[in-house]
Amino acid sequence: MDITSAQVQKILTGDYRFKQLAFSMMVTRLRLLYRQDQSPIVLQVCEKEIMSFLRQYAPIMPADVAIISKI
Repeated sequence: MDITSAQVQKILTGDYRFKQLAFSMMVTRLRLLYRQDQSPIVLQVCEKEIMSFLRQYAPIMPADVAIISKI
């Protein structure tokens, strides 16, 4: 599953709740990182990490994929 930078930014700045625990924990960590430094480089790092996670685990997290696809 591929997502855009705009979607990643909305995930990091929005109040989305995810069901998959590992994904939720990663997003929480990345939100804290992004709040400290909202530069394009940090956004790109967050995007790469989220994309990598989704490529590997999207098949086992359909509810969260549905939320992300609506963003």
